[in-house]
Amino acid sequence: MTVNLSIDIPETLADALQETPEQFAREARLAMAAKLFEMKRIPSGVAARIAGMDRVTFLLTLHSLGVAALDLTADELDQDVLNA
Repeated sequence: MTVNLSIDIPETLADALQETPEQFAREARLAMAAKLFEMKRIPSGVAARIAGMDRVTFLLTLHSLGVAALDLTADELDQDVLNA
């Protein structure tokens, strides 16, 4: 099940960004998903679904947005390695 989110934006925004409305919508979904992921509000799988892509593609795309795909402390990384 999904919920539709509607956001009012100026009609001229997509033109100002030299994008179609569809391109802007995709970029906005990706930006929202990346920010929620960065804030640790949602896991990468959920973020990927919001962005409309598979999880691996989403994680690989994060770098272009300045978001770390892996944000672990040294202790968390050590624990991860021990649990692998």
